[in-house]
Amino acid sequence: MAKLDHFIASNGTLYNQKFLPSALAGDKGLQNFASLVRSDFDHKGMHVQFNVIDRETLLAAQKNPEAYKDLVVRVVGYSAQFVVLAKKVQDDIISRTEQTF
Repeated sequence: MAKLDHFIASNGTLYNQKFLPSALAGDKGLQNFASLVRSDFDHKGMHVQFNVIDRETLLAAQKNPEAYKDLVVRVVGYSAQFVVLAKKVQDDIISRTEQTF
């Protein structure tokens, strides 16, 4: 991402990341996360958004939406309740690579 010229995009650029909750756990996880965000903006990143959730939780929400009505995710520039999204959008969010440090 740092190699992109973000200024050629008139509306900016968007950087989606999905992290496993365990990747951001504890002081070390928080420090790593903060370093990632600082580095992105130091390299002229314009917009970064995160989901911190695991695949199993998202699949469970698809199967049992009543139990996950309060689950909110970042989509592309907006947040939404996961269970009201179209299945295609849900599947896209589930398929995003889960990042770790």
